[in-house]
Amino acid sequence: MEKPQIINRITSSRIWQSFFRHGWPDNPLDRSLVITSNVFLHLHSVKVNRQSLKWSYSFGLGIISTILFGILSLTGVLLMFYYIPSTERAYFTMKNIQVSIPFGQLLRNIHRWSAHGMVLVVVLHMVRVFYTGAYKPPREFNWVVGVFLLLLTLFASFTGYLLPWDQLAYWAITVGTNIASYIPLAGQVVREMLLGGVEVGQPALIRFYTFHIILVPFVIAILVSVHIWRVRKDGGLAINDRGE
Repeated sequence: MEKPQIINRITSSRIWQSFFRHGWPDNPLDRSLVITSNVFLHLHSVKVNRQSLKWSYSFGLGIISTILFGILSLTGVLLMFYYIPSTERAYFTMKNIQVSIPFGQLLRNIHRWSAHGMVLVVVLHMVRVFYTGAYKPPREFNWVVGVFLLLLTLFASFTGYLLPWDQLAYWAITVGTNIASYIPLAGQVVREMLLGGVEVGQPALIRFYTFHIILVPFVIAILVSVHIWRVRKDGGLAINDRGE
């Protein structure tokens, strides 16, 4: 049986049509439907500029930062099985993870270095977007979303800093929240909102823990989804200095 006949028999079968609601992608319409009807491929634009597909154009920084966020989410969930957000037990549970839990030291190091890596990659991603003019019309909205994602990435790193409850974390958060108190008009309110009081203690640890594991990751996940969707709607990566 010739190859075209085999393909026709496959694409005309009920099983094939139940999975793929289009014909064999040998024409522009079906090639478009392949993209738009696939749960993974539809994240990409149907048509993109060939230049934007070069690795050296974007260095895959957006994809890398998304992967690092996924790694942080997975390792963070695993660490939650053992970590106790208590001023009396937080430090000892962190030491227990490193010493007594199988691969605990590796797990914590992956989480920590992925956090550092995500901050660096997101900053580099913003630099690349600015350098290529991808913040210009019609992509202003996505640039604003990206700025919020950068701020949330920094805030996620900041909130995670207190959780080990050692001297380095305690004084770093003390200095950081004192700096926040110098925000004009609302500085003291912001500081007390972060700490849940006037000093670093149990309320601060609970608030930072809640921010770190629930609020910030949830908002980042939503904005990353919007960010990727907007890139797709704008026709992929910007390929000239006008952002078109």
